[in-house]
Amino acid sequence: MSLQSLPDSGHRQLQNCTLNPYKDIQKLRRVQAYLKKINKPASPDGDVIDCVPSHLQPAFDHPQLKGQKPLKPAVRPKGHNLTEAVSESFQLWRDTGESCPKGTVPIRRTTEQDILRASSVRRYGRIRRHVRRDSTSYGHEHAVVFENGDQYYGARASLSVWAPRVTNEYEFSLSQIWIISGSFGNDLNTIEAVVCSCFFQVSPELYGDNYPRFFTYWTSDAYQTTGCYNLLCSGFVQTNNKVAIGAAISPRSSYNSRQFDIGLMVWKDPKHGHWWLEFGPGLLVGYWPAFLFSHLRSHANMVQFGGEIVNTRSSGFHTSTQMGSGHFAEEGFRKAAYFRNLQTVDWDNNLVPLTNIHLKADRANCYDIRQGRNRVWGTYFYYGGPGRNVRCP
Repeated sequence: MSLQSLPDSGHRQLQNCTLNPYKDIQKLRRVQAYLKKINKPASPDGDVIDCVPSHLQPAFDHPQLKGQKPLKPAVRPKGHNLTEAVSESFQLWRDTGESCPKGTVPIRRTTEQDILRASSVRRYGRIRRHVRRDSTSYGHEHAVVFENGDQYYGARASLSVWAPRVTNEYEFSLSQIWIISGSFGNDLNTIEAVVCSCFFQVSPELYGDNYPRFFTYWTSDAYQTTGCYNLLCSGFVQTNNKVAIGAAISPRSSYNSRQFDIGLMVWKDPKHGHWWLEFGPGLLVGYWPAFLFSHLRSHANMVQFGGEIVNTRSSGFHTSTQMGSGHFAEEGFRKAAYFRNLQTVDWDNNLVPLTNIHLKADRANCYDIRQGRNRVWGTYFYYGGPGRNVRCP
């Protein structure tokens, strides 16, 4: 049906008005079924997940990726016990059994409100300022285990998922794995694979709520102009149709009750040189192309596991934003957050235990860390804290 204007009057007449009600209804039903298939309803966390054709995801806006298709990894690291129980849901949007069709990837829809919460459109989806990971400058505080002094081709751990309280929208709390190369200057390269409250992260500014969310971040120039969270710029190539980066994690651990943890692994594919991300029981999420980086094109020189918060001191004293469960490491299992089965990937694509471990808590009276080892959990640590307390004014 089309509308055309008559040249000699202010009226319009209908042309080609032949209707076939049955055909039109059938077509409408097919359209509605297709839209239902590709446009998922809002999940319990309020997110809308779009099923985007793989070749149209943001990564392929990059000049070096235009016209290409997502790759498959050559081989996972040796010593990795792959679990194929991939039907279990780890995100709220999948609790009803939803997933995207083959050939598409699920992408959390960015809203106008998301962008308005940022300091500017240009800075949306990026860390707000130059951050030095080796200091507490700019209000970033850490409780981490790290290893350096060798060449690293990946890292793996399982970490407990909590929903730490974040005091205001300009702060966040995260637990993650860092893959780092370069110095803590302008040439720093990092890959950060995390659930965000950042592996998990709670960030009211980025997401508008206090749900713990699965996130990624990368930079090749120490957070100055390159890189972003999730799929908010050209970079990370997603290959999985069941995991939505930036979506909420479910279930979560409860104090003195059930504990829930998820495995994460980042490793360098020895065939193509890209850095791959695995989430949960063998779910390959996607990869960071090697050309994004300078130092990380060959290997990392440091791996780091643990928690980070931002302390804005908005009320004139230390923030009450929690890290991990919001309880100190000394409280142990069911009460403090943990990482377990820490491993790195060596030059021959083998998963190996950490051998040169260092612990760092920037403000131990606010957030601390305790490391241990046993036969079941391998190398592990508890970490976290409540932030402001009588010993952390």
